[in-house]
Amino acid sequence: MTTSAQRRAALAALVEGEGVTRVTPPLLLPAGPYFDLAGEEFGRRLLLTSGGDGTEFCLRPDFTLPIVADYLKSPRAGQPAAFGYLGPIFRQRRSGVIEVDQAGLELMAQPNADLALDRVFGFARRTLEIFNARNAVVRLGGVGLFEALLAGLDMPDVWRPRIRNRFGHAEALARLLDRLATQGNGKAETPDRATLVEQVTEQMVAAGLSLTDGRGPEEIADRYLEQQALDAALVPAGTLALLRDYLAIAGEADEALDQVEALAEGARVDLSAPLRTLRRHLTAFGPAAPVTFDAAFSPRLDYYTGVVFEMTGQGGHVLASGGQYDRLLERLGATARIAAAGCAVWVDRLEKEALA
Repeated sequence: MTTSAQRRAALAALVEGEGVTRVTPPLLLPAGPYFDLAGEEFGRRLLLTSGGDGTEFCLRPDFTLPIVADYLKSPRAGQPAAFGYLGPIFRQRRSGVIEVDQAGLELMAQPNADLALDRVFGFARRTLEIFNARNAVVRLGGVGLFEALLAGLDMPDVWRPRIRNRFGHAEALARLLDRLATQGNGKAETPDRATLVEQVTEQMVAAGLSLTDGRGPEEIADRYLEQQALDAALVPAGTLALLRDYLAIAGEADEALDQVEALAEGARVDLSAPLRTLRRHLTAFGPAAPVTFDAAFSPRLDYYTGVVFEMTGQGGHVLASGGQYDRLLERLGATARIAAAGCAVWVDRLEKEALA
């Protein structure tokens, strides 16, 4: 039976493993990138303050974003690197402000993305062992798998990014699919842009509205035309049914992936490459925890790619989460694709598992 101090020391040693640079980003960080990348939902959980020049800052809500940003600014950008961390993060909760410890591993530009992901899985598995988390369950998701499915389905191209952007947001995606199932036939006539801008201008002037404050006639017209184009782009009923069937697949990993494969074969969509990748990683957690696959699962951040995962403990609390997130580096200014994978573990929750 280990003590809390011994577990903490073992976790620190894991964070400072061979070839890993331990880093500690500042406690006070610019808030703008979090709003830009994580959206308003995450933004509401930030602890904000303003600088003398009006710049918004936040207490560190995570480690990944500042680690990636610093890596891209360094001379090592684009070269293989591994970073570990252990320290407090700060977020707002309904019950008030919390300060909790997180630990994690971030791998950049590794020569083999699959081996890098296995290393991340190994880090997560080792944390389970350190804290003796016997009741943990691993849930895998396939962002790349879903994107490959979307690319192969029969639908207007205009809808693919909109469906992708809602992946991982179950309620939002369900509402969109419901809307696509009931939208009109797209036969309504739409005036050309010049005529529409003129009509909007006349209506705004007649109503006494400013043409320069807020949205102007051109922006209003363009938004209307975009919406009309969407309404006219019909998604076949069979495609919508297949998407719903896919998103409903969840269960023991091998069986769930077999269901995905059968569904794809029936739709004549080639998912062999992302399915092989997922199956290759099924044994990464070994006997430490059972592995499930949930076709609808993805972190609610659109920069994740490839394989994603989360580990949950007693009561369904998330103990760790992460995966591949190549797009984050592009969103932060990388001019070429840089493979990235990592995970964060919630130390306080793992400690409760150890004491259970």
